[in-house]
Amino acid sequence: MKTLTVLLVFLSLARTAISQDFRAGAAVRLITPDPLLPVSGGIGTPKKAVEKKGDLYIRACVFEKGSTRIAIVSVDNLGWPSVLGNKSRALIKGIPPENILICATHTHSGPDAYGFPNEKGEAFADLSYLDKCVHAVADAVNEATRNLGPASLKIGVGEAKGQIAYNYYAPDLYDPRCGVIQAIATSGKPIVTLVNYAIHPEVIGSGRGILSPDLCGPLCSRIEAKTGGMAMFVNGAQGGMVTADNRREGGKEANTWEECIRIGELLADEALRIIAPADTQSSPALFCTVRNIAFPIESNVMKYIVKNSPLHYDVAAGDKVVAQVNLLDIGTAQILTIPGEALPNIGFYLKRHMHTKAPFLFGLTNDAFGYMLTKVDFNSFKRYEYVSRTSLGENTAEIYMDEALKLIASSPKADGYK
Repeated sequence: MKTLTVLLVFLSLARTAISQDFRAGAAVRLITPDPLLPVSGGIGTPKKAVEKKGDLYIRACVFEKGSTRIAIVSVDNLGWPSVLGNKSRALIKGIPPENILICATHTHSGPDAYGFPNEKGEAFADLSYLDKCVHAVADAVNEATRNLGPASLKIGVGEAKGQIAYNYYAPDLYDPRCGVIQAIATSGKPIVTLVNYAIHPEVIGSGRGILSPDLCGPLCSRIEAKTGGMAMFVNGAQGGMVTADNRREGGKEANTWEECIRIGELLADEALRIIAPADTQSSPALFCTVRNIAFPIESNVMKYIVKNSPLHYDVAAGDKVVAQVNLLDIGTAQILTIPGEALPNIGFYLKRHMHTKAPFLFGLTNDAFGYMLTKVDFNSFKRYEYVSRTSLGENTAEIYMDEALKLIASSPKADGYK
């Protein structure tokens, strides 16, 4: 009897150790510039900011299981080039650089992080501010690593209801699915709630002199107020042009902070509704793989930007840029990163081939090289003139999809792993 009791205690302790094998941590850094800096919504000279609505943040979470450790970072900016991300990776301790995913929320009301040059070759990015952000990314990830603690996981994917997003080019051609990953401490309090949804956060836009996280700020604030812990937003395949649905009668749009709050809080509530019934995963799997993909720069506009920016982008021989693309398995979820703005049809195609019922696409992650559209869409319609001009080229998406499918095939989930 005594031997049986000892055995039962041993098995109980073993189960506890297994359940606590998965760990999670999170941290935040404020990056609102003081004084305010001009805001950039894309190519062109940034517009002077005279006020702010909300604050800009870097939000980081770290997941660990066994010898595998990954970091996911969300930056309130239009995009975050790898030339900046790699500087942060060099300052981060305890995580392989290739396991660090740096994403941009894509707000159109933040300082220029690309160093966009004008026709004279002049650029207006504040390099001192960007350097502070580089260090803030590293500081946030390093703190999140120090905060690692035992955690369980909840994962949910479902259609977000209500007036949140639509496709400006073709209203119904967008992905309404919202993915949520929530890490929960042993106390029952969420450590981080990550929301993945495809939308342009451009309710306010860059032309009104307002620095803002746009709808992403109210989204995170709402989740944090309701659940505790940290919230973060990661964009999806929102290219061409999946945008915030701020339409009003008569063809007008509501371009106000109040509309950012309405849409952000609605998406937050939908995310919490989607995650609420999800099963708890006490010992979720964790897998990360990476592939560096070379893309030719065929667009004269993009070639001019990368060659004349003061950020000094790495341009390989033959006018090519190399982007890091990650595939993650986190519990039942599978995550594929996109180094730009993929059109929604590309997103649907990739999700259909992922080995999970919980597919996630992290857009504008590890780099943000403009729009990505298939060769049959490239310059095919007048609507696509701008997105074609600000793409690396006709073959960008084709190259990406081929390599992404190889990554998906390399996942343990391809062999029926859950």
